[in-house]
Amino acid sequence: MEMMEDISFTMVNEEGKEVKCDVLFTFDSDETGKSYVVYTDNTTDEDGYVKVFASIFTETDNEMQLSPIETDEEWAMVQSILDEMPEDDCDCEDCCHDHCHHEE
Repeated sequence: MEMMEDISFTMVNEEGKEVKCDVLFTFDSDETGKSYVVYTDNTTDEDGYVKVFASIFTETDNEMQLSPIETDEEWAMVQSILDEMPEDDCDCEDCCHDHCHHEE
């Protein structure tokens, strides 16, 4: 797992607005052969926790291409990595553990 500092990207949300997202960490899975990115748009859910999202990513020509995670097994893998991450390593204002949002 590679913790990322000060890496962000802009994406367009469902309403067509550009949203700045901060990368929390990336990791590669030997099991799936894919790379994943865990990120936040720095908004909070109804309980006040920072929303955290995860996607599959590929990098081509220094551009990151995001794809949705499609299987429950992949989501379980992402959640287990979040669960294993010490809360001290979390950059969120309100810790994001157990609050990864399925971005579909």
